Amino acid sequence: MLDGLMRRLIDPPLSRAGAALARYGVGADAVTFLGLATGIGCAAAIAFRADALALALLAASRLCDGLDGAIARARGKTDRGGFLDIVFDFVFYGAVPLAFALRDPETFALPAAVLLFSFYVNGASFLAYAAVAAKRGLESKVRGIKSIYFTIGLAEGTETIVAFALMILVPAWFPIIAYFFAGLTIMTALARISLAWGVFRDDPEDEAAQTQDPPAPPTPRA
Repeated sequence: MLDGLMRRLIDPPLSRAGAALARYGVGADAVTFLGLATGIGCAAAIAFRADALALALLAASRLCDGLDGAIARARGKTDRGGFLDIVFDFVFYGAVPLAFALRDPETFALPAAVLLFSFYVNGASFLAYAAVAAKRGLESKVRGIKSIYFTIGLAEGTETIVAFALMILVPAWFPIIAYFFAGLTIMTALARISLAWGVFRDDPEDEAAQTQDPPAPPTPRA
């Protein structure tokens, strides 16, 4: 929901920084791996209650997540880079709730599990929509130039980072934030499923044509 606003604010400085790094020979994939390392480090710091370090690593991880795309646009996008970017984002999003569950299993395990379930459902709807959209040749630049089709929703990257930051700043609020954000995430998934129901509707005549047996070959005359 907030990604569109944030992109208008941060894309210009990120593009300039990405172009400068590209001129110095910095590769987008290297920054993507650095983003994964700092994201996993953030989760580890949460689990070990090093909250100030976790907050700094959260910021570093998300900075890398923005810079790798800017470098890729300057040097040329690759399918491998787009694949790594999406997969590593999902790794990071799953690592943070897991870290809170490890930090205090008795209090945080259930809300972390609920949050992870919502991420699972939302991720499945997101990737399935992108796959079918690609099959149909659909394109969208509503969230900038991306390697796969992006749909908007209530819970996007900006909201996720804000939620994670609040969890780190006030760990005692983790259950409340986790349940609330899980609700937003499920609503996003349901909205995407509803959108797909309409957008991916096949014409009944097309469906009938796809299920009909192919015509028999003509019988050769004697």
